[in-house]
Amino acid sequence: MKGQSARSGPRYQALIELLRTSETLWNASRVFFARWDLSPSQFNVLNLLHEQPRGCTQIALSRQLIMHRSNVTGLVDRLEARGLLERQDSLTDRRAFVVVLTPAGEKLICEILPHYYQAAETVWGDVTIKRAKQVVSELTAISVNAQRIANKSKSS
Repeated sequence: MKGQSARSGPRYQALIELLRTSETLWNASRVFFARWDLSPSQFNVLNLLHEQPRGCTQIALSRQLIMHRSNVTGLVDRLEARGLLERQDSLTDRRAFVVVLTPAGEKLICEILPHYYQAAETVWGDVTIKRAKQVVSELTAISVNAQRIANKSKSS
């Protein structure tokens, strides 16, 4: 960047703190979900399916979770083995399955969500709702910029 030094500055420090915060939140979520014998990723699958009662394909899950399809397959396999979700034949695509919650999966996610929402409120502490919305907006812009860099690097 012309006219700017290559030294770290406040924006670099903010990115480092964002990465630290992300890692801390991930580690805290692993501890949080352990009481239900779930990983954060398994919870995310259950939560997405809870929000989509008709279910969705594993490809759609991978897109929504921003995760490779093979990783989603492993998550679905483990949750299916526990009886928390099931694969059903797709009515519109004979090559695909639709993943849906079982009654046991629905019961578990409904048990977890009030605790999860309370934990989310606790994490935000005294940060106002207005400020939280502003943070979301700023993080979205940062994410878009990061994706541009990734796309540019791929094409180079």
